[in-house]
Amino acid sequence: MSKPTLLVLYGSQTGTAQDTAQRIARQAQRRQLQVQVLPLDGYNVASLISEPLVIFVCATTGQGDPPDNMKNFWKFVFKKSLPVGSLSRLDCAVLGLGDSSYPKFNFVAKKLHKRLQQLGASMLLPVGLADDQHDLGSDAAIDPWLTSFWQKVLALYPSLADVIPLREDEPLPPAFTVHFLDEVKEKTDDRLRIPTEQTVPSPSHPFPARLVSNVRVTDPSHFQDVRHIEFDITGSNIKFAAGDVVMMRPRNSAEDVQQFCQLLRLDPEARFTLRATDNTAVPARLPQPCTVRYLVESYLDIAAVPRRSFFELLSTFATNELEKEKLMEFSSAVGQDELHSYCSRPRRTALEVLADFPHTTAELKADYLLDLFPEIQPRSFSIASSLQAHPDRIQILVAVVRYKTKLYKPRRGLCSTWLASLDPAQGDVYVPLWVKKGTMKFPKEKDTPVIMVGPGTGLAPFRSALQERIAEGKHANVLFFGCRSETKDFYFRSEWEEMMKAGQLSLFTAFSRDQEEKVYVQHRVRENAELLWDLIANRGACFYIAGNAKEMPASVCDALKEVFQQEGGVSAEDAEQMLTNMERTGQFQSETWS
Repeated sequence: MSKPTLLVLYGSQTGTAQDTAQRIARQAQRRQLQVQVLPLDGYNVASLISEPLVIFVCATTGQGDPPDNMKNFWKFVFKKSLPVGSLSRLDCAVLGLGDSSYPKFNFVAKKLHKRLQQLGASMLLPVGLADDQHDLGSDAAIDPWLTSFWQKVLALYPSLADVIPLREDEPLPPAFTVHFLDEVKEKTDDRLRIPTEQTVPSPSHPFPARLVSNVRVTDPSHFQDVRHIEFDITGSNIKFAAGDVVMMRPRNSAEDVQQFCQLLRLDPEARFTLRATDNTAVPARLPQPCTVRYLVESYLDIAAVPRRSFFELLSTFATNELEKEKLMEFSSAVGQDELHSYCSRPRRTALEVLADFPHTTAELKADYLLDLFPEIQPRSFSIASSLQAHPDRIQILVAVVRYKTKLYKPRRGLCSTWLASLDPAQGDVYVPLWVKKGTMKFPKEKDTPVIMVGPGTGLAPFRSALQERIAEGKHANVLFFGCRSETKDFYFRSEWEEMMKAGQLSLFTAFSRDQEEKVYVQHRVRENAELLWDLIANRGACFYIAGNAKEMPASVCDALKEVFQQEGGVSAEDAEQMLTNMERTGQFQSETWS
């Protein structure tokens, strides 16, 4: 039997599944296999019937949803009209990437595995369930799963046994080659063009929205800097409803770009064109020709904590013995504890790693930059305004991420720090953005009450919902808001007071640090059991939670189940069942982020 071509298809939301797919492809290349890696929606799914060997690498997002770049594939593969044995020629395997702190852990991978079986595909091994919560991260499950996968492939294609794999420390050819242009003619314009044709903005065609205002809404003495930011979307064709999210790609700081170019001895103003070495498409987001500055500032994710694959690739360039040994250790299965202590725990960035391995960094060729650094991923923010109240505007609420680790420099969130640094007073500032449907849907019926629990910046989608509902004459609104202090981080206080005066809102607040014992939103939920039971059991109210995914959502759910037991006189099991039913019908919805 001849050598097969391996197809690796991925559904990735934050880039982890894409990184894993590319790592599998490198393992295939070392085994001298032909391999192709594509996002699921970048592949013509009708061709699956003639593929011999496929690995699906899928993340699960939000409340058990497929990532954006596999939504079309998902719809297609679950069509009832697909014949039962349509994939009977396919040998395949499914690897899931998830986080067991979420209730729908690896839901997409499990469901896909089952569906491929129904369609007659031969599953080479049980679905792989990687878990971010594991002490050693997702690799704890991925490594043994991949070892089994390659054993199965060897059994299927015995001719592969004669192939001598490339050594781990031999560099593979780069995906692209960089061709520097000698003459520095006119300056390349890397800026975003204002689109002339009337298209709806998307990841490939974002709309450059003008920054209108960027205001700190926490007290200057408060430990956290939270911003209320407004963008002008006039002429963008953007429409959105309460619960939708706005997407944007951050940029690296000028200081990081400068340091990166110094370490790699690159001239930021140098211009180059990219050529693909195989059938990979050149990234559409990069202008051709492109400047080094634009590539580093807007495309390469140099401020992220690098993954293991980064060290695997970096080790192939090392000529200095000490550095090589360390990089090889970080790349190995046994070195994952060490890597975790060096990189993940203190949140060390890829740029800082390059500075720690100067000899290896000096050997790096520009051709490998796009293999080594992932693309900067878009960030999403709940929209905190409605078009009825603020036509042609999008507002968001952003907590600026900054914290200390054992490293000397404080860690900073790439997107929140970049947004906080933008100042409309310094002249026109444009941020490329687009809007995505959110998971939260609010009731159309005028009389259905809504109960919203949004501590901290979890308040954002509910401000949008309240503005929208009040404009539509819907006044049965209950909001639970929690923060640390009434005087320091009580966002939009005057707006809520006006709504309450007008009889459009009932507000319950929990200020956790304003008294001896800590008070949180779940305490306020319990205290208002009678009201909540009446709204839910007698008036069919919808219940929403938004905010940080740590303990808050679970605590609020527990409080709600206690309300059902106390006021409805039901058992613990029945209360659990009630909540499950509410979730199934959309009467209970949550949007949480980690």
